Amino acid sequence: MLQLNNFLLIFNFVLRTKIIKHIKDIDLIVSKLLEWSKSFDDVVFLDSNEGKDPDSSFEKVLAFDAITALKTNSGNAFEQLEAYQKTTKDWIFGYLAYDLKNETEDLSSNNTDNLEFPDLFFFQPKKIIFLEENQLIFSYLRMVDDEVEEDFLAIMNQLPKNGDYTEPVKIKTRISRNEYIDKVQQALAHIHRGDIYEMNFCQEFYIEDHTFDTINCFKALNKKAKAPFTCYFKHENLFAIGSSPERFIKKEGRKILSQPIKGTAKRDEDHQTDNYLKSQLKSNPKEISENIMIVDLVRNDLSKIARKGSVNVDELCGIYSFKQVHQMISTISAQLKDDISLSEIMEATFPMGSMTGAPKVSAMQIIENLESTKRGLYSGCIGYISPEFDFDFNVVIRSILHNSSQKYTSLMVGSAITQAAVPEAEYEECLVKARALMEVLTSNAETRSI
Repeated sequence: MLQLNNFLLIFNFVLRTKIIKHIKDIDLIVSKLLEWSKSFDDVVFLDSNEGKDPDSSFEKVLAFDAITALKTNSGNAFEQLEAYQKTTKDWIFGYLAYDLKNETEDLSSNNTDNLEFPDLFFFQPKKIIFLEENQLIFSYLRMVDDEVEEDFLAIMNQLPKNGDYTEPVKIKTRISRNEYIDKVQQALAHIHRGDIYEMNFCQEFYIEDHTFDTINCFKALNKKAKAPFTCYFKHENLFAIGSSPERFIKKEGRKILSQPIKGTAKRDEDHQTDNYLKSQLKSNPKEISENIMIVDLVRNDLSKIARKGSVNVDELCGIYSFKQVHQMISTISAQLKDDISLSEIMEATFPMGSMTGAPKVSAMQIIENLESTKRGLYSGCIGYISPEFDFDFNVVIRSILHNSSQKYTSLMVGSAITQAAVPEAEYEECLVKARALMEVLTSNAETRSI
Protein backbone atom coordinates (compact mmCIF):
# COMPACT_ATOMS: atom_id res chain seq x y z
CA MET A 1 0.00 0.00 0.00
CA LEU A 2 1.29 3.45 -0.92
CA GLN A 3 1.19 5.84 2.01
CA LEU A 4 1.45 9.52 0.98
CA ASN A 5 1.07 12.09 3.71
CA ASN A 6 -0.39 14.99 1.76
CA PHE A 7 0.42 14.44 -1.91
CA LEU A 8 0.85 18.15 -2.74
CA LEU A 9 3.28 18.58 0.13
CA ILE A 10 5.87 16.54 -1.75
CA PHE A 11 6.09 19.03 -4.58
CA ASN A 12 6.01 22.09 -2.34
CA PHE A 13 8.83 20.96 -0.11
CA VAL A 14 10.91 18.47 -2.10
CA LEU A 15 13.81 20.91 -2.33
CA ARG A 16 16.23 20.44 0.51
CA THR A 17 18.26 22.88 2.57
CA LYS A 18 21.92 22.01 3.01
CA ILE A 19 23.68 23.10 6.21
CA ILE A 20 27.19 22.02 7.20
CA LYS A 21 28.41 21.62 10.78
CA HIS A 22 32.04 20.90 11.66
CA ILE A 23 32.85 18.20 14.18
CA LYS A 24 35.96 16.57 15.65
CA ASP A 25 35.35 12.96 16.71
CA ILE A 26 33.39 11.18 13.98
CA ASP A 27 33.08 7.88 15.89
CA LEU A 28 31.63 9.65 18.92
CA ILE A 29 29.20 11.58 16.73
CA VAL A 30 28.03 8.37 15.03
CA SER A 31 27.33 6.86 18.43
CA LYS A 32 25.41 9.97 19.49
CA LEU A 33 23.47 10.09 16.21
CA LEU A 34 22.38 6.48 16.42
CA GLU A 35 21.29 6.78 20.03
CA TRP A 36 19.38 9.97 19.20
CA SER A 37 17.63 8.27 16.25
CA LYS A 38 15.85 5.79 18.56
CA SER A 39 12.81 8.03 18.84
CA PHE A 40 12.02 7.74 15.12
CA ASP A 41 10.01 4.91 13.57
CA ASP A 42 11.91 4.84 10.27
CA VAL A 43 15.71 4.94 10.19
CA VAL A 44 18.43 3.85 7.77
CA PHE A 45 22.13 4.24 8.56
CA LEU A 46 24.65 3.23 5.88
CA ASP A 47 28.39 3.09 6.62
CA SER A 48 31.18 2.36 4.13
CA ASN A 49 33.68 2.24 7.02
CA GLU A 50 36.42 4.69 6.18
CA GLY A 51 36.09 4.29 2.44
CA LYS A 52 36.84 0.56 2.28
CA ASP A 53 34.58 0.60 -0.78
CA PRO A 54 36.23 2.86 -3.38
CA ASP A 55 32.95 3.09 -5.33
CA SER A 56 30.92 4.43 -2.40
CA SER A 57 29.19 7.77 -3.00
CA PHE A 58 29.58 8.85 0.63
CA GLU A 59 31.24 7.72 3.86
CA LYS A 60 28.18 7.48 6.11
CA VAL A 61 24.57 8.63 5.94
CA LEU A 62 21.65 8.67 8.36
CA ALA A 63 18.13 9.00 6.90
CA PHE A 64 15.17 9.27 9.24
CA ASP A 65 11.73 10.72 10.01
CA ALA A 66 9.55 9.57 7.10
CA ILE A 67 7.17 11.99 5.39
CA THR A 68 5.95 9.38 2.87
CA ALA A 69 6.43 5.63 2.58
CA LEU A 70 5.78 2.72 0.26
CA LYS A 71 5.08 -0.69 1.77
CA THR A 72 3.86 -3.69 -0.18
CA ASN A 73 3.73 -7.47 -0.02
CA SER A 74 2.52 -8.42 -3.47
CA GLY A 75 1.63 -7.30 -6.93
CA ASN A 76 3.79 -5.18 -9.24
CA ALA A 77 6.18 -4.16 -6.46
CA PHE A 78 8.93 -2.99 -8.83
CA GLU A 79 6.46 -0.86 -10.80
CA GLN A 80 5.12 0.59 -7.54
CA LEU A 81 8.66 1.47 -6.47
CA GLU A 82 9.34 3.15 -9.80
CA ALA A 83 6.14 5.19 -9.53
CA TYR A 84 7.02 6.17 -5.95
CA GLN A 85 10.50 7.33 -6.96
CA LYS A 86 9.09 9.40 -9.81
CA THR A 87 6.44 10.89 -7.53
CA THR A 88 8.79 11.95 -4.74
CA LYS A 89 11.64 13.12 -7.01
CA ASP A 90 13.67 12.91 -3.81
CA TRP A 91 15.92 10.60 -1.80
CA ILE A 92 14.24 7.35 -0.79
CA PHE A 93 15.75 4.65 1.44
CA GLY A 94 14.62 1.10 2.05
CA TYR A 95 14.83 -2.52 1.02
CA LEU A 96 13.74 -5.26 -1.36
CA ALA A 97 13.13 -8.70 0.17
CA TYR A 98 14.29 -11.89 -1.55
CA ASP A 99 10.73 -13.14 -2.04
CA LEU A 100 10.05 -10.48 -4.66
CA LYS A 101 11.40 -13.25 -6.92
CA ASN A 102 7.76 -14.33 -7.05
CA GLU A 103 6.91 -11.09 -8.89
CA THR A 104 8.86 -11.96 -12.01
CA GLU A 105 8.91 -15.76 -12.01
CA ASP A 106 6.36 -18.51 -11.36
CA LEU A 107 7.67 -19.12 -7.85
CA SER A 108 6.29 -19.16 -4.31
CA SER A 109 7.52 -18.77 -0.71
CA ASN A 110 5.88 -21.11 1.80
CA ASN A 111 8.55 -21.74 4.43
CA THR A 112 8.52 -20.64 8.09
CA ASP A 113 8.41 -16.87 8.59
CA ASN A 114 8.65 -15.58 12.16
CA LEU A 115 9.99 -12.13 11.23
CA GLU A 116 7.13 -10.89 9.04
CA PHE A 117 9.02 -8.22 7.11
CA PRO A 118 6.98 -6.80 4.19
CA ASP A 119 8.45 -7.70 0.80
CA LEU A 120 9.23 -4.05 0.03
CA PHE A 121 9.56 -0.94 2.16
CA PHE A 122 10.92 2.49 1.17
CA PHE A 123 10.48 5.88 2.77
CA GLN A 124 11.19 9.48 1.89
CA PRO A 125 12.97 11.04 4.88
CA LYS A 126 12.31 14.55 6.04
CA LYS A 127 15.84 14.57 7.37
CA ILE A 128 19.15 13.23 6.04
CA ILE A 129 22.56 13.69 7.63
CA PHE A 130 25.68 12.86 5.61
CA LEU A 131 28.92 12.34 7.52
CA GLU A 132 32.06 13.21 5.58
CA GLU A 133 35.45 13.48 7.34
CA ASN A 134 34.94 16.22 9.96
CA GLN A 135 31.56 17.42 8.72
CA LEU A 136 27.89 16.78 9.35
CA ILE A 137 25.97 17.76 6.24
CA PHE A 138 22.30 18.30 7.10
CA SER A 139 19.97 17.81 4.12
CA TYR A 140 16.52 18.67 5.43
CA LEU A 141 13.30 19.22 3.54
CA ARG A 142 12.47 22.92 3.63
CA MET A 143 9.40 22.24 5.74
CA VAL A 144 11.71 21.20 8.64
CA ASP A 145 14.96 23.07 7.91
CA ASP A 146 14.32 25.36 10.87
CA GLU A 147 14.95 22.30 13.09
CA VAL A 148 18.61 21.85 12.08
CA GLU A 149 20.05 23.93 14.92
CA GLU A 150 17.80 22.28 17.49
CA ASP A 151 18.66 18.80 16.20
CA PHE A 152 22.39 19.53 16.07
CA LEU A 153 22.34 20.69 19.68
CA ALA A 154 20.36 17.62 20.74
CA ILE A 155 22.83 15.33 18.94
CA MET A 156 25.85 16.99 20.54
CA ASN A 157 24.22 16.70 23.99
CA GLN A 158 23.18 13.07 23.48
CA LEU A 159 24.86 10.63 25.85
CA PRO A 160 25.93 7.44 24.03
CA LYS A 161 24.75 4.33 25.79
CA ASN A 162 27.39 1.72 26.52
CA GLY A 163 27.45 -1.61 28.28
CA ASP A 164 25.51 -4.83 27.88
CA TYR A 165 22.74 -4.94 25.28
CA THR A 166 21.60 -8.54 25.62
CA GLU A 167 21.27 -11.26 28.21
CA PRO A 168 22.65 -14.79 27.84
CA VAL A 169 20.54 -16.67 25.33
CA LYS A 170 20.35 -19.99 23.59
CA ILE A 171 20.76 -19.75 19.83
CA LYS A 172 18.77 -22.52 18.20
CA THR A 173 19.23 -24.04 14.76
CA ARG A 174 16.28 -24.47 12.42
CA ILE A 175 17.89 -27.66 11.09
CA SER A 176 20.50 -29.88 12.73
CA ARG A 177 23.98 -30.47 11.37
CA ASN A 178 22.92 -33.91 10.11
CA GLU A 179 19.84 -32.45 8.42
CA TYR A 180 22.01 -29.78 6.81
CA ILE A 181 24.39 -32.40 5.41
CA ASP A 182 21.46 -34.45 4.08
CA LYS A 183 19.99 -31.41 2.32
CA VAL A 184 23.34 -30.52 0.75
CA GLN A 185 23.56 -34.09 -0.54
CA GLN A 186 20.11 -33.59 -2.09
CA ALA A 187 21.37 -30.40 -3.73
CA LEU A 188 24.36 -32.32 -5.06
CA ALA A 189 22.00 -34.91 -6.55
CA HIS A 190 20.28 -32.09 -8.48
CA ILE A 191 23.68 -30.93 -9.73
CA HIS A 192 24.68 -34.42 -10.81
CA ARG A 193 21.38 -34.77 -12.71
CA GLY A 194 22.05 -31.50 -14.50
CA ASP A 195 19.11 -29.60 -12.99
CA ILE A 196 21.49 -26.85 -11.80
CA TYR A 197 25.23 -26.35 -11.62
CA GLU A 198 25.35 -24.16 -8.52
CA MET A 199 22.99 -23.35 -5.65
CA ASN A 200 23.25 -21.12 -2.60
CA PHE A 201 21.86 -23.11 0.31
CA CYS A 202 21.06 -21.26 3.54
CA GLN A 203 20.11 -22.16 7.09
CA GLU A 204 18.70 -20.18 10.00
CA PHE A 205 19.89 -19.70 13.56
CA TYR A 206 17.34 -17.99 15.78
CA ILE A 207 16.42 -16.82 19.29
CA GLU A 208 12.90 -16.79 20.72
CA ASP A 209 11.48 -14.51 23.43
CA HIS A 210 14.42 -12.17 22.89
CA THR A 211 14.79 -8.42 23.34
CA PHE A 212 17.99 -6.40 23.13
CA ASP A 213 19.42 -2.94 22.51
CA THR A 214 19.65 -2.86 18.72
CA ILE A 215 21.84 0.26 18.58
CA ASN A 216 24.52 -1.09 20.89
CA CYS A 217 24.36 -4.44 19.10
CA PHE A 218 24.92 -2.63 15.79
CA LYS A 219 27.90 -0.71 17.19
CA ALA A 220 29.44 -3.94 18.51
CA LEU A 221 28.97 -5.73 15.19
CA ASN A 222 30.39 -2.84 13.18
CA LYS A 223 33.43 -2.66 15.46
CA LYS A 224 33.99 -6.38 14.99
CA ALA A 225 33.42 -6.58 11.22
CA LYS A 226 34.06 -3.11 9.69
CA ALA A 227 32.34 -4.18 6.46
CA PRO A 228 31.98 -1.79 3.50
CA PHE A 229 28.19 -2.18 3.24
CA THR A 230 27.30 -1.96 6.90
CA CYS A 231 23.73 -0.89 7.63
CA TYR A 232 21.24 -0.30 10.41
CA PHE A 233 17.58 -0.38 9.42
CA LYS A 234 14.49 0.26 11.53
CA HIS A 235 10.83 0.35 10.56
CA GLU A 236 8.64 0.48 13.66
CA ASN A 237 9.16 -2.98 15.23
CA LEU A 238 11.41 -4.38 12.47
CA PHE A 239 15.21 -4.15 12.58
CA ALA A 240 18.13 -5.18 10.36
CA ILE A 241 21.66 -4.98 11.78
CA GLY A 242 24.04 -5.73 8.94
CA SER A 243 27.76 -6.13 8.28
CA SER A 244 27.55 -7.01 4.62
CA PRO A 245 30.76 -7.12 2.55
CA GLU A 246 28.83 -7.37 -0.72
CA ARG A 247 27.33 -4.88 -3.17
CA PHE A 248 24.33 -6.05 -5.16
CA ILE A 249 24.07 -3.27 -7.70
CA LYS A 250 24.96 0.39 -8.11
CA LYS A 251 23.86 2.90 -10.74
CA GLU A 252 25.69 6.17 -11.34
CA GLY A 253 24.64 8.02 -14.46
CA ARG A 254 24.51 5.45 -17.25
CA LYS A 255 27.01 3.10 -15.55
CA ILE A 256 25.77 0.09 -13.62
CA LEU A 257 27.99 -2.03 -11.38
CA SER A 258 27.60 -5.39 -9.64
CA GLN A 259 30.13 -7.08 -7.33
CA PRO A 260 29.18 -10.66 -6.46
CA ILE A 261 31.03 -12.57 -3.74
CA LYS A 262 31.71 -16.25 -4.04
CA GLY A 263 34.59 -17.74 -2.10
CA THR A 264 35.27 -17.44 1.63
CA ALA A 265 38.20 -18.26 3.94
CA LYS A 266 38.50 -17.59 7.65
CA ARG A 267 41.04 -15.14 9.10
CA ASP A 268 43.76 -16.09 11.59
CA GLU A 269 45.52 -13.95 14.19
CA ASP A 270 48.87 -15.37 13.14
CA HIS A 271 50.09 -13.31 10.17
CA GLN A 272 51.81 -16.21 8.41
CA THR A 273 48.84 -18.52 8.81
CA ASP A 274 46.48 -15.77 7.68
CA ASN A 275 48.49 -15.19 4.49
CA TYR A 276 48.48 -18.94 3.84
CA LEU A 277 44.68 -19.07 4.16
CA LYS A 278 44.40 -16.11 1.81
CA SER A 279 46.68 -17.72 -0.79
CA GLN A 280 44.74 -20.97 -0.53
CA LEU A 281 41.52 -19.13 -1.28
CA LYS A 282 43.09 -17.38 -4.26
CA SER A 283 44.10 -20.70 -5.84
CA ASN A 284 41.17 -22.88 -4.72
CA PRO A 285 39.61 -24.36 -7.89
CA LYS A 286 36.20 -24.90 -6.24
CA GLU A 287 35.96 -21.27 -5.06
CA ILE A 288 37.18 -19.95 -8.41
CA SER A 289 34.63 -22.12 -10.22
CA GLU A 290 31.83 -20.82 -7.95
CA ASN A 291 32.81 -17.24 -8.60
CA ILE A 292 33.10 -17.57 -12.37
CA MET A 293 29.70 -19.28 -12.60
CA ILE A 294 28.05 -16.32 -10.87
CA VAL A 295 30.02 -13.81 -12.93
CA ASP A 296 28.57 -15.44 -16.05
CA LEU A 297 25.08 -15.22 -14.53
CA VAL A 298 25.52 -11.52 -13.66
CA ARG A 299 26.89 -10.76 -17.15
CA ASN A 300 23.79 -12.38 -18.61
CA ASP A 301 21.47 -10.41 -16.29
CA LEU A 302 23.14 -7.10 -17.11
CA SER A 303 23.12 -7.82 -20.84
CA LYS A 304 19.30 -7.59 -20.78
CA ILE A 305 19.44 -3.90 -19.81
CA ALA A 306 22.87 -2.84 -21.16
CA ARG A 307 24.02 -1.30 -24.39
CA LYS A 308 25.31 -3.93 -26.76
CA GLY A 309 28.95 -4.79 -26.11
CA SER A 310 29.21 -2.70 -22.93
CA VAL A 311 29.15 -5.50 -20.33
CA ASN A 312 32.66 -5.85 -18.94
CA VAL A 313 34.35 -7.91 -16.21
CA ASP A 314 36.50 -5.26 -14.54
CA GLU A 315 38.00 -7.69 -12.02
CA LEU A 316 37.74 -11.46 -11.84
CA CYS A 317 38.18 -13.33 -8.56
CA GLY A 318 39.90 -10.55 -6.63
CA ILE A 319 40.80 -11.38 -3.03
CA TYR A 320 39.73 -8.90 -0.33
CA SER A 321 40.37 -9.19 3.40
CA PHE A 322 37.89 -8.14 6.06
CA LYS A 323 38.20 -8.39 9.82
CA GLN A 324 36.46 -11.78 10.02
CA VAL A 325 37.04 -13.40 6.61
CA HIS A 326 38.86 -13.26 3.28
CA GLN A 327 36.48 -13.01 0.31
CA MET A 328 36.71 -13.61 -3.44
CA ILE A 329 34.96 -10.75 -5.25
CA SER A 330 34.43 -9.99 -8.93
CA THR A 331 33.32 -6.70 -10.47
CA ILE A 332 31.08 -6.50 -13.54
CA SER A 333 30.02 -3.21 -15.11
CA ALA A 334 27.91 -2.08 -18.06
CA GLN A 335 26.40 0.99 -19.73
CA LEU A 336 22.62 1.09 -19.51
CA LYS A 337 20.43 1.34 -22.58
CA ASP A 338 18.72 4.66 -23.11
CA ASP A 339 15.41 5.18 -21.28
CA ILE A 340 15.77 2.02 -19.21
CA SER A 341 13.40 2.07 -16.22
CA LEU A 342 13.94 1.17 -12.58
CA SER A 343 11.49 -1.70 -12.79
CA GLU A 344 13.28 -3.11 -15.85
CA ILE A 345 16.63 -2.98 -14.04
CA MET A 346 15.29 -4.77 -10.99
CA GLU A 347 13.34 -7.35 -12.94
CA ALA A 348 16.49 -8.21 -14.90
CA THR A 349 18.85 -8.49 -11.94
CA PHE A 350 16.90 -9.30 -8.76
CA PRO A 351 17.50 -11.37 -6.75
CA MET A 352 21.27 -11.32 -7.02
CA GLY A 353 22.85 -14.43 -8.53
CA SER A 354 25.31 -14.87 -5.68
CA MET A 355 22.38 -15.75 -3.40
CA THR A 356 20.53 -18.02 -5.81
CA GLY A 357 22.79 -20.08 -8.04
CA ALA A 358 22.53 -20.99 -11.67
CA PRO A 359 20.45 -21.36 -13.69
CA LYS A 360 18.71 -18.81 -11.48
CA VAL A 361 15.06 -19.94 -11.71
CA SER A 362 15.84 -23.65 -11.30
CA ALA A 363 18.11 -22.88 -8.36
CA MET A 364 15.38 -20.82 -6.66
CA GLN A 365 12.86 -23.62 -7.11
CA ILE A 366 15.20 -26.10 -5.42
CA ILE A 367 16.09 -23.58 -2.70
CA GLU A 368 12.40 -23.29 -1.79
CA ASN A 369 12.10 -27.07 -1.50
CA LEU A 370 15.27 -27.65 0.52
CA GLU A 371 15.40 -24.65 2.86
CA SER A 372 13.25 -24.50 5.99
CA THR A 373 12.96 -20.72 6.53
CA LYS A 374 11.45 -18.04 4.33
CA ARG A 375 14.37 -15.78 3.47
CA GLY A 376 12.46 -12.51 3.58
CA LEU A 377 14.89 -9.62 3.91
CA TYR A 378 17.85 -11.99 4.15
CA SER A 379 19.55 -12.15 0.74
CA GLY A 380 17.48 -9.19 -0.35
CA CYS A 381 19.04 -5.72 -0.43
CA ILE A 382 19.07 -2.43 1.52
CA GLY A 383 20.05 0.92 0.05
CA TYR A 384 18.85 4.15 -1.49
CA ILE A 385 17.69 5.84 -4.68
CA SER A 386 18.75 9.46 -5.19
CA PRO A 387 16.72 12.30 -6.77
CA GLU A 388 18.87 11.87 -9.90
CA PHE A 389 17.80 8.19 -10.14
CA ASP A 390 21.17 6.89 -9.04
CA PHE A 391 21.13 4.07 -6.51
CA ASP A 392 23.28 1.69 -4.51
CA PHE A 393 22.17 -1.52 -2.77
CA ASN A 394 24.01 -4.03 -0.64
CA VAL A 395 23.29 -7.75 -0.27
CA VAL A 396 21.67 -8.55 3.08
CA ILE A 397 24.08 -11.14 4.42
CA ARG A 398 26.04 -11.33 7.71
CA SER A 399 23.00 -9.67 9.28
CA ILE A 400 20.87 -9.92 12.41
CA LEU A 401 17.13 -9.51 11.75
CA HIS A 402 14.77 -8.78 14.61
CA ASN A 403 11.03 -8.35 15.17
CA SER A 404 10.66 -6.66 18.55
CA SER A 405 6.89 -7.27 18.71
CA GLN A 406 7.39 -11.00 18.22
CA LYS A 407 10.59 -10.93 20.34
CA TYR A 408 12.18 -13.01 17.59
CA THR A 409 15.76 -12.71 16.34
CA SER A 410 17.11 -14.45 13.25
CA LEU A 411 20.46 -14.81 11.56
CA MET A 412 20.82 -16.79 8.37
CA VAL A 413 23.98 -17.94 6.64
CA GLY A 414 24.66 -19.93 3.51
CA SER A 415 27.24 -21.26 1.13
CA ALA A 416 27.47 -22.12 -2.55
CA ILE A 417 26.97 -25.76 -3.44
CA THR A 418 28.74 -26.96 -6.58
CA GLN A 419 29.75 -30.38 -7.81
CA ALA A 420 32.95 -30.17 -5.75
CA ALA A 421 31.15 -29.30 -2.50
CA VAL A 422 31.86 -31.35 0.64
CA PRO A 423 28.78 -31.10 2.89
CA GLU A 424 30.75 -31.08 6.15
CA ALA A 425 33.04 -28.31 4.86
CA GLU A 426 30.05 -26.24 3.73
CA TYR A 427 28.57 -26.50 7.22
CA GLU A 428 31.83 -25.25 8.73
CA GLU A 429 31.85 -22.33 6.28
CA CYS A 430 28.38 -21.38 7.54
CA LEU A 431 29.67 -21.33 11.11
CA VAL A 432 32.60 -19.11 10.10
CA LYS A 433 30.15 -16.62 8.56
CA ALA A 434 27.83 -16.76 11.60
CA ARG A 435 30.53 -16.43 14.27
CA ALA A 436 30.67 -12.62 14.51
CA LEU A 437 26.86 -12.40 14.56
CA MET A 438 26.62 -14.92 17.37
CA GLU A 439 29.40 -13.26 19.36
CA VAL A 440 27.72 -9.86 19.38
CA LEU A 441 24.33 -11.28 20.32
CA THR A 442 25.81 -12.74 23.47
CA SER A 443 29.25 -13.66 24.75
CA ASN A 444 27.64 -16.69 26.39
CA ALA A 445 25.78 -18.00 23.36
CA GLU A 446 24.90 -21.67 23.19
CA THR A 447 23.58 -23.50 20.14
CA ARG A 448 21.37 -26.54 20.06
CA SER A 449 19.45 -28.41 17.39
CA ILE A 450 15.68 -28.62 17.43
